[in-house]
Amino acid sequence: MSTTDWTLAARDAAAKLAVDALERDRANAEPLAEAQLLREHRLPGLLLPVEVGGGGGTWADALRAVREVAVADGSIAQLLGYHYVNQANLDWVADAATRERWQRRSGAAQWLWGDAVNPVDPDLTLTPAGQGGYRLNGRKSFATGVSSGDVSVVSGQDSATGRHVLVVVERGAAGVQPGGDWDNLGQRLSASGSVTFTDVEVPAENVLGFLDGDAATPRASLVTPAIQAVFGNFYVGVVRGALQTAAEYTRTTSRAWLLSDSPSAAQDPYVLATYGRLVARLRAAEALADSAGEALTAADAAGDALTWDERGELAELVAALKVVSSDLAVEATSAVFEVTGARATSNRVGLDRFWRNVRTHTLHDPVQYKAREVGDHFLNGTHPEFTLYT
Repeated sequence: MSTTDWTLAARDAAAKLAVDALERDRANAEPLAEAQLLREHRLPGLLLPVEVGGGGGTWADALRAVREVAVADGSIAQLLGYHYVNQANLDWVADAATRERWQRRSGAAQWLWGDAVNPVDPDLTLTPAGQGGYRLNGRKSFATGVSSGDVSVVSGQDSATGRHVLVVVERGAAGVQPGGDWDNLGQRLSASGSVTFTDVEVPAENVLGFLDGDAATPRASLVTPAIQAVFGNFYVGVVRGALQTAAEYTRTTSRAWLLSDSPSAAQDPYVLATYGRLVARLRAAEALADSAGEALTAADAAGDALTWDERGELAELVAALKVVSSDLAVEATSAVFEVTGARATSNRVGLDRFWRNVRTHTLHDPVQYKAREVGDHFLNGTHPEFTLYT
């Protein structure tokens, strides 16, 4: 499909999610039906090559899809965005045979990929079990999509060598126990609870590769700017959803303040100015998000020719998006109450879910560190060393 087709597919999925977004947020259920909706729109296969059953899309397409879904439902946008990064490890880390095997299976069934990679948790342990396989043990506090996805990328430490290994664990494998304990302020349907692995068999064909030592090439390290770009697009999409929802309420329900000379809230100059400033900043953030998407597409297409300097420039562009989108998201999803009025705080309206979602997720990693990266690059021309956050 073309870029336009992917955008339309994502918008159609978002329209369906929007119908009962508030009710599903309150129910806090496992997002199995929502995952199936994404499959029906063939969004999980967007980045996969056409020859393996995928859509042949680009990272720019994928990030726009995440943004469109986020307008309606931030939780499901997170699931989709994380999926794209998790699945992309097949390109960035795995060898050719491993990559094709998993891509074909993924494309045929439009698999959703979860992850148990959170680097601030203690490492999972991978104990060599002969013939190139492992036994996996340990617990991760946060594991987005493991409980609702079809397969998951899992990072663990080889007990014999100390190396960090990426492996694939299929949903329902013996010894995999999702905690069902995600009960946070926002992103309630992101399936981000804990998971425990107890003597999970990981055959050699499920080993993707390494993310340390010589394996940490510029292309393999795209995992970090890619996930940070997902964050930025997700935040920008939530802002648009909040503004659209608030605008409808202002037009249909809000009342002009008693000291206002305007016949309606929608004509009050202060209301108009507040919306105007927020919309102007949103458009700027969307433009920055598009630039980051095109840059990530180009970096991915460069393949093994990608240099560390080029990767660093991409990372700084994405860091700028993270700073701008985080600040805008937290501010805008609060400011919408100023242009809707006191009655808009009713639980029946549910306008708070936009703020709850971005307030929860923008704490994923401190945005001040991203601001420092941008400032250091501007003043000193530096690029941060590769980590799973930089």
